[in-house]
Amino acid sequence: MIAEIILIAVSLSMDAFAISMCKGLAMKRLNIYYAAVIASFFGIFQAIMPVIGWLLARGFAGYIIGFDHWVAFILLFIIGGKMILDSFKDDDVMAQRSVLNIKELFLLAIATSIDALAIGITFTFLNVNIFFSALIIGLITFVLSLIGVLIGARVGLRFKNKATMLGGIVLVIMGFKILLEHLGVKIV
Repeated sequence: MIAEIILIAVSLSMDAFAISMCKGLAMKRLNIYYAAVIASFFGIFQAIMPVIGWLLARGFAGYIIGFDHWVAFILLFIIGGKMILDSFKDDDVMAQRSVLNIKELFLLAIATSIDALAIGITFTFLNVNIFFSALIIGLITFVLSLIGVLIGARVGLRFKNKATMLGGIVLVIMGFKILLEHLGVKIV
């Protein structure tokens, strides 16, 4: 069962990895502290949400599953749209984007971990240790998010505003993808 948990963790962390790359793209220069904070946000939320889902599954699962995709879509659309708009601003404004925005990280961490909440609900019906599984999910997400920031910062140093615009477009597309998948539209 541990192999399945690792595969689930990698799958769940792909959104956080992509958004971490976007955060790295927005950095004027690589800051290891910022990279660790960003990765920590995603790792912690990805670890906590399955536990919350597992706990809520005992009576509230139907309510959460009904609107989780809308929450993820709205958060990713707003944050991605802001990044696209910021890409048209001059370098001084872009330099300010490299500073950690805790509120934005909080919203991004929630948006990317809603699927983990749903996985926690499904874990209720399986014979898994929820706390061990959550730890594995959190650690893998942390590592992949850290790698994502590092890759994004390296690429972002060369392309600045264009990279930020691309990152915003990726977030908006991810929001639409989550929404459409949950509405039953097949995405290739």
